[in-house]
Amino acid sequence: MRPWLTEVATGLIDKFAGKNQVDIVDDFAYPLPVTAICQLLGVPIEDQPRFHQWADAIVQTIDPTTGTYEQRARKKDEVTAELGEYFGRLVDSRAGQPGDDLLSGLLTDHGPHAPMSREDVLATANLLLVAGHETTVNLITNGMLTLLRYPDVLDRLNHEPGLIVTLVEELLRYEPPVQMRTNRTAAADIDIAGTTIPKGSPLALMLAAGSRDPSRFADPDRFDPGRTDNAHLGFFGGIHYCFGAPLARTEAQVALSELARRLINPRLVADPPPYRPNPELRGPRHLIIEYDAIAPARQQAGA
Repeated sequence: MRPWLTEVATGLIDKFAGKNQVDIVDDFAYPLPVTAICQLLGVPIEDQPRFHQWADAIVQTIDPTTGTYEQRARKKDEVTAELGEYFGRLVDSRAGQPGDDLLSGLLTDHGPHAPMSREDVLATANLLLVAGHETTVNLITNGMLTLLRYPDVLDRLNHEPGLIVTLVEELLRYEPPVQMRTNRTAAADIDIAGTTIPKGSPLALMLAAGSRDPSRFADPDRFDPGRTDNAHLGFFGGIHYCFGAPLARTEAQVALSELARRLINPRLVADPPPYRPNPELRGPRHLIIEYDAIAPARQQAGA
């Protein structure tokens, strides 16, 4: 998907021409991942704006400042029902006429655990929309914010495009979009650092803190784009390792490379920018930047 993602990113940046100020969140970091996940799922392009609204609404229900637990649970059920109705129609149409998309693949798979039930296909589609969207928005935005705070790294990336691979891994460690995971329960008594966590205890796993553990990472509070020994927790781990990690990495690599190359003299308007009041998913609500001009798009191979 890298060439196609590059085309999408290029088109979004082309729209910056004639301006000297944009919001990286609304004008770039939001539309890129939602376009990608809709492309994967086989959602028609004219329906993509609705997915932006649904994903936003579901993520807001994680934020305790948006209402009581009961109010947020009710709102999540309402939005999930709307999304389920839409996906239900889409799944039914793919069942009769499969296409070259992920939903069709789930419906027509003939592997050892096939077929997937309709209920499971719908649940998976809902998960992919939110998990494959909001976290990547924050990864791209946190990444651009960090690059603007470290202009020497931004300049280095322009001269060493291969740096983007280790740079994105370091961003996942240093400024991860997912700060913690809640809704976990100890399956047995667990002894950690002289403390026993009793079986049945609710747990919140502080992934961002683990990725800055000084016993694991040298100089953990330093942003080192060339760091190689970097087994961060940005995608969690074990059986819960994010299966969208390859896509998220590719989106972030493409997005940040294109922004770094094409924005001439980019700079922050406000630092720190306004953040979403969300304890689990961390990222700016807006990231307003100024720039002098837009460099021409790179000619695609075969274009």
